[in-house]
Amino acid sequence: MELIDNHTHLNDEPFRGKEEYYLERAKALGVTKVICAGQDPDFNQRAIDLADRFDEVYAMVGYCPDVAKDFDQKAEDELIEQLQMPKVVALGEVGLDYYWDESPRDVQRGVFARQIEIAHELKMPVNIHTRDAFEDCYNILKNSNLEYGAILHSFNGGVDWLNRFLKLNVYFSYSGVVSFTKATEVHESAKSVPMDRFLIETDAPYLTPKPYRGHQNETGYVRYVAETIAKLKGITLDEVAKATYANTVRVYDLK
Repeated sequence: MELIDNHTHLNDEPFRGKEEYYLERAKALGVTKVICAGQDPDFNQRAIDLADRFDEVYAMVGYCPDVAKDFDQKAEDELIEQLQMPKVVALGEVGLDYYWDESPRDVQRGVFARQIEIAHELKMPVNIHTRDAFEDCYNILKNSNLEYGAILHSFNGGVDWLNRFLKLNVYFSYSGVVSFTKATEVHESAKSVPMDRFLIETDAPYLTPKPYRGHQNETGYVRYVAETIAKLKGITLDEVAKATYANTVRVYDLK
């Protein structure tokens, strides 16, 4: 059995200097590949550095909603250069966040739409953060060219949003939230999501799944996300592993 954590922050402070240790722990749980998410200039470069250092690590780079206000031509030029590096496999995480509102909403929308355009120009998928902003996110995606795919990271929508986004070339990535007792809408969407359209992630060091909720998350714990989805769907862990591995390799075009 092989699992892929398609969205983790191995580049975050809790893991600094201990990345090899956490990757070894992940391997012991069946996690053989991870995609390290960028979000700002510092995290983008750290993700690239880790991908260059470890065979099993890939990187994505982008400007998340919090720093959309800092996205200018210089930032765009650097981003385009980074996206063409050998082990960078997606543009992300990017999107909309109306909960924290660290950047003006009109700026968030404009920067999000522009980064989707860049991803299409470079024939890459987009990894998307959306919080309290499903309607605007959907409208932007509906009016964008998603020929190379999009991934809704840590998808926390219910079946209605699942069905709307399914009409687009969108994949749904489930995090530890799917294991939370009160996340009933997420449970229902995980039950309903087609086998060829979902992925799994940790978003470590955040969103730790049961049975370790309350502790720092780590990339190996994606196994518990997979176990939860297997129970919800009434299938085996091996079936979830095979489907999500194939889906992840396909949408990110992993070599």
